[in-house]
Amino acid sequence: MAADGEPSQLAAAVPPQPTAAGDADRAAGVARRAPGASRAAGIKEVAAAASVSLGTVSNVLNRPHLVSPRTRARVEQAMEELGFVRNESARALRAGSSRILAYVMLDPSNPFFTDVATGIEEVAAAADLSVFLCNSGEDAAREARYLDLLLEQRVQGVLITPVDAGGERLRTLPARGTPVVLVDRVAGAGEGCSVSVDDVLGGELAVTHLLERGHERIAFVGGPDALGQVRDRRAGALRALERAGLPPDRLTVLATGALTVAEGRGAAERLVGLPAARRPTAAFCANDLVALGLLQRCVGLGVAVPGDCAIVGYDDIDFAAAAAVPLTSVRQPRHLLGRTAAELLLDEASNPAHTHQAVQFTPELVARASTVG
Repeated sequence: MAADGEPSQLAAAVPPQPTAAGDADRAAGVARRAPGASRAAGIKEVAAAASVSLGTVSNVLNRPHLVSPRTRARVEQAMEELGFVRNESARALRAGSSRILAYVMLDPSNPFFTDVATGIEEVAAAADLSVFLCNSGEDAAREARYLDLLLEQRVQGVLITPVDAGGERLRTLPARGTPVVLVDRVAGAGEGCSVSVDDVLGGELAVTHLLERGHERIAFVGGPDALGQVRDRRAGALRALERAGLPPDRLTVLATGALTVAEGRGAAERLVGLPAARRPTAAFCANDLVALGLLQRCVGLGVAVPGDCAIVGYDDIDFAAAAAVPLTSVRQPRHLLGRTAAELLLDEASNPAHTHQAVQFTPELVARASTVG
């Protein structure tokens, strides 16, 4: 070794000396690496080891049905013995795309998005594809960087729950050959495929339920307002008030900086701090994490749920039913959202006759003890 820890030039320049065993291996067509060798075996060495042509090795990798079972088994055995690993980057370069899908999500700490990702992964796995998961963190600039990177990586397609559904890059990617499907948002007319839930209806269901329970002063807890889901769910809440003949000021908006448990706890402090004469007796939260934080802090502050404050969440994640006071929530078909989005993406990537679809599911209110206890 050289003094700085690098191999000396002399050692690097001296070729390995032939041995009798090495000569015998070559005569038998077996590719054998010296112990400690780090360079990966290529298809030339596999072809030599299996005594077949390069074209046969390529067929085994890409069109195995064209190769007889006996020959295919011999090639696969050579790959195993040599530790051959397919160069997917080279294949993607030749094909113009990889065997990878990407899902850009808003927040991986929210089980809603991981459930959606599970549905995506199931469809991808059935098509022999992998899935990259990217976290935008509800940050438009970070989202844009991921989209640029995914275009460079030539992913086969992108699924995204966007910070901004009207972002320029969501139009740029399809124009450059990378299909995009919006998840939990609605695409504009002619702008591509989307899979979503009717969030306006979901907000209306939540507040209608609270009105039916006798609540007329209701808080809407959620944010930031840049998220379309937040805007739509609040719009649904206001629609429920209108249909009940109540003015919009009966909805007290407690804005949050993110849809997290911590933000829900902070909103509870603000809720309890309101004058008793105008303090809401119920709260509709823009997602379950906010609702669970609100519920937790209310209980800690001695506010009875639902006696002093009824609470409704949104998404119906698994933790909702397991809360100390089981949480009423608006259910979204999370797994089905992911599966449907992935199926649309694969169809667009492979079907020249593909037509864009905007699939929208209907939400469902699941009543539990946080409103009916």
